[in-house]
Amino acid sequence: MGGVVAVRVGRRGREGRVSDEFDVIVVGAGPAGAAAALAARRAGTRVLLLDRVDFPRDKACGDGIAAHALDVLAELGLTDAVSGYAPLPALRLVAPGGGEVARALPRPAYTVPRQVFDARLVAAAVRAGAVLRRHTVRRLEVRDDRVVLDGSLSARALVGADGAGSVVRRALGHPVNPDRHLALAIRGYAPALPGPPEQFIVTSGPRWPAYAWSFPIGDGRANVGYGEVLRGEPLSRAHLLDRLAALLPSTDPATVTGLRAHHLPLSTHRPPPGRGRVVLAGDALSLINPFTGEGIFYALLSGALAGAAAAGSPGRAADRYAAALRTRLGTHLRHSSVAAWLARRRRVVDAAVRAARRDDRVYATVVELGLGDGRLDARTLAMIGVGLSARS
Repeated sequence: MGGVVAVRVGRRGREGRVSDEFDVIVVGAGPAGAAAALAARRAGTRVLLLDRVDFPRDKACGDGIAAHALDVLAELGLTDAVSGYAPLPALRLVAPGGGEVARALPRPAYTVPRQVFDARLVAAAVRAGAVLRRHTVRRLEVRDDRVVLDGSLSARALVGADGAGSVVRRALGHPVNPDRHLALAIRGYAPALPGPPEQFIVTSGPRWPAYAWSFPIGDGRANVGYGEVLRGEPLSRAHLLDRLAALLPSTDPATVTGLRAHHLPLSTHRPPPGRGRVVLAGDALSLINPFTGEGIFYALLSGALAGAAAAGSPGRAADRYAAALRTRLGTHLRHSSVAAWLARRRRVVDAAVRAARRDDRVYATVVELGLGDGRLDARTLAMIGVGLSARS
């Protein structure tokens, strides 16, 4: 099993102090930030990567790494991010009405704890020449020729990859996502479910849109959790655990360790991708798939595009980045928003699962839409429609 990569960041006033002048500063060293740093370094720029904490560190997440995410990392020169972890060849999906489909994934996925995965990405960015520093950003000032953080750090361009509570996003004047475009989930670790290793997602009828998951890691444990879209009412920890137990009855909440809750800003309510020299990536840009809650692929891809734009055209980074996002993800994001709108109706999800059980191409379309950059197609919509008509 792959180990944790220890990364200790430099502090001001201690050995290894770095220059205050950089070409690109990346705020946040999660997957989006690390990808941005790698992409900017590939362009030959001086990069400062900032985070509030030392690595390795835990991060509340489903830990699922789809093949699409590995494609982005390979393009950045990183091919061992999931080394030591067993591939998961299949996904089982249970619909709100109880129907289910289990098929081989078009390409295997992985479950790698973020404590390991993120540290590996940060270590790769440092090996590539990025300077890593522990720093909590509190103030951002955009000048004609640079961006200044906290009066002491400056760069020609800035990438905000600092998560759902992004300081950079707030500095640009964009509030957090409103209800119905924001989900809340709780995650922990528990004994893996019996049976062959597969990703397991069971959706909830009573609280839809909501689902629980169990993603085996390969060491006898699984990442388990439950999340639902916020609808104007507070959700307690007890409620989240109760729903987890109801949907995964073989998982005893009393045995779940490492419980942490987190918000998921859904891509159905994205702010502008940036302004001038400042761009946003990953969760800071509300890049969470509204259909599945997946965010690692989006984080890596948007981070890579943001880093390249910041390095290549600092003064016009936002324009260049917005164009790259439209080209690479624009159509997919429109289709995933439509899918999320359709999926608000439980009957549609039931019909989609039945169609995926009957037809492997429909299954592949659903998987690509939920885990990567896939699109809806006429065949899938038609088969869902037939399923709805048959049940009406």
